[in-house]
Amino acid sequence: MPGYEVEIVNHHIGGSDFRIRALLNRQQFSDPDGSAERAGVAPASWPLFGVVWPAGLALAEEMSHFPIAGKSILELGCGIALTSLVLARRGADITACDYHPLAEAFLQHNVALNQLPALPFRTAPWLGPNPLLGRYDLIVGSDLLYERDHATLLAGFIALHTHPASQVLIADPGRGYVSTFSALMANLGYVRSAKAMPMANSIGMPDSRGQLFSFLRSSQ
Repeated sequence: MPGYEVEIVNHHIGGSDFRIRALLNRQQFSDPDGSAERAGVAPASWPLFGVVWPAGLALAEEMSHFPIAGKSILELGCGIALTSLVLARRGADITACDYHPLAEAFLQHNVALNQLPALPFRTAPWLGPNPLLGRYDLIVGSDLLYERDHATLLAGFIALHTHPASQVLIADPGRGYVSTFSALMANLGYVRSAKAMPMANSIGMPDSRGQLFSFLRSSQ
């Protein structure tokens, strides 16, 4: 036993089915070698990477038809990385990244489960540059702005890992730090737009607060 329980769940995205190995529930914790603690993952947040969240489902659906030709793409804070799997099936140039020590193992298991080609993964905390990560034309992420310091950390990370002309897409379920993040992105030269993106709430009911935020920078 690995110290946690998993299940296989099916998601129908963009006309295709995806089988996902995910944590059985969000009340789990397993860090026998201390790797999560060293990475800065608190016990309460340990299981958050391992489930598919409503914003993640919404982003994956959006990326099932979003224009990707010629773009290098990074899924930031990928967690279970459903969006990366959807993009990989479309043949995208996609890299997934997260700082959770189990994110890569879950990703590669799900890559094999869905008979997809190898998908690059990078361990990438938001604090400071990651020389192995490079720069991207498009960065995507879901439900990233749920802590007070995330807006500043996320904007700083994006500044280090985007090309002068680039786009950032954030699927947000209605968190309170989007305005702060938007102001920081404006300082980096990005223009924001938004569209409604209904998502399920914590009990599975539709919630109208969800939005897809696009930050576009033509040059710098």
